Amino acid sequence: MPFEPNGFLRFLQPLNRHSIDRAVERHQGNRGVGKGEKAWTCQRHLKALLFAQLTDLSSLREIEQGLDGERSWLYHPDLRAVRRSTLSDAMALRPAAVFRDICRDLMGQVSRQLRREGDAIVRLLDSTPIQLRSFGFGWAQSDPHTTGLKLHFVYDPRGNQPVQLDITSPRVNDVTMARQLSTEAGSTWVFDKAYTDYDWWHRLVTAETVFVTRLKRNAKMQVIAEAEATGEGILFDRRARIGHKRPRGGKLNPLYDVEMRVIEVERPDRAPLRLVTNDQVRSALEIAELYKQRWQIELFFKWIKQNLRIKTFIGRSENAVRIQIYAAIIAFLLLRLLQHTQPKGSEQTLKAIRTLLRINVLNAFQPPRRRPNSMQGQMELSLNPPSPKNPGQ
Repeated sequence: MPFEPNGFLRFLQPLNRHSIDRAVERHQGNRGVGKGEKAWTCQRHLKALLFAQLTDLSSLREIEQGLDGERSWLYHPDLRAVRRSTLSDAMALRPAAVFRDICRDLMGQVSRQLRREGDAIVRLLDSTPIQLRSFGFGWAQSDPHTTGLKLHFVYDPRGNQPVQLDITSPRVNDVTMARQLSTEAGSTWVFDKAYTDYDWWHRLVTAETVFVTRLKRNAKMQVIAEAEATGEGILFDRRARIGHKRPRGGKLNPLYDVEMRVIEVERPDRAPLRLVTNDQVRSALEIAELYKQRWQIELFFKWIKQNLRIKTFIGRSENAVRIQIYAAIIAFLLLRLLQHTQPKGSEQTLKAIRTLLRINVLNAFQPPRRRPNSMQGQMELSLNPPSPKNPGQ
């Protein structure tokens, strides 16, 4: 009888072993762990954390028990049973940079697989806090709103996946991280008014990068020309200079001489939305729709916090928290790849796929059956219903 991979093996399948080995070697992640079957390597540690993400294991004890049950399944994913103390030491001592690099490599892999030829490059930019207020997180820094860490994401709304992640103290300003980004000429970046920085905006213009953002209400605007406001909900479409020529005691504003476009969009029961962009080609309505896409990254934040272990942590050190966050995002990317490879006509939501994997984590896993799209297909299903599952499984 041919071997059929269980749900966990199907979940791990896209991981590139050579990429993982390079990340481990780069940061000497396996130094001092020993050799052979009993060595608790970074590779095994990652798989254990992914198993915990998939099966909702929330503590070191639960992971220990989960790997210490029916041990026969551990052979194929090259795992082994492990003590809590070993897990705890690994969370504290394995370099978080190993898991960061694995996460980054997988983001690139997913982006290449999900990108469609001819799609415009659109990137959403935002951050989300991770609260760490319980006992044991004394190292966590605070800003007026958060004690813990801040996750800075670049998100691809076409592929529905993150393409970059940086983890910082909550004291690090969003625009400070934005200045470190490299942008591709011709790409479009969408972000909120927390990223207001005329110097950085000018750098985007110089790099031939398009951006769309929200203009602060107190921003100085000198109107140069006014175009006809076309499109539902568009109140005005203007060409303007933004800011003062020499703000802050004489410092030159490099954006002042750039002709920007300011669009005001009506919102039901709320103040109008004022957008600014250097895009002189798209229609006002298209630009408004681009900014509306920004909500996709908010939905992504909500999804990972509700469906992955990213709010409660199995380790208390900063290193442990960072490792668990990277493991959670790796889990999201693997789920996204599995969703992408579904047969046409049997598409499932990400949450449904995660549920199917969790149910079949140690059983042979088959992708969802294709839904019948014709009367003939419905008749075939009626005549050949799927065999019932073994009640003992």
